[in-house]
Amino acid sequence: MLIAGLGGFIGTVLRFVLSRLIQTQSLSLFPWSTFLINTAGCLLIGVFYGISEKGNLMPANLRLFLTVGLCGGFTTFSTFSNDAFLLIQDREWLRVSLFATLSFFLGLAAVYLGKIISKLF
Repeated sequence: MLIAGLGGFIGTVLRFVLSRLIQTQSLSLFPWSTFLINTAGCLLIGVFYGISEKGNLMPANLRLFLTVGLCGGFTTFSTFSNDAFLLIQDREWLRVSLFATLSFFLGLAAVYLGKIISKLF
């Protein structure tokens, strides 16, 4: 639990810092920070799981730290859901449709790309 918790703490801090940075750079109503962070997290978890599937390249504790901890703390479905709800509440139908659809499909694509990247190691 401590290994996953430490990774979660680091992932959460990274998400907070990057989210603030992205938000200050964007004047758009589109929730870019959640979208970009979730997509990057999907890419990372694909890389981490891909590497861990290769055998002895990644110890189980490191995999736990990186996937459950770091990626779990870095990405968050609750933030995604809240951002989508706020767009719905503001009747931003096109934005919420794009946000949800792109987040889902690019997240899947990022996990797949992460698996491909991991094969390079």
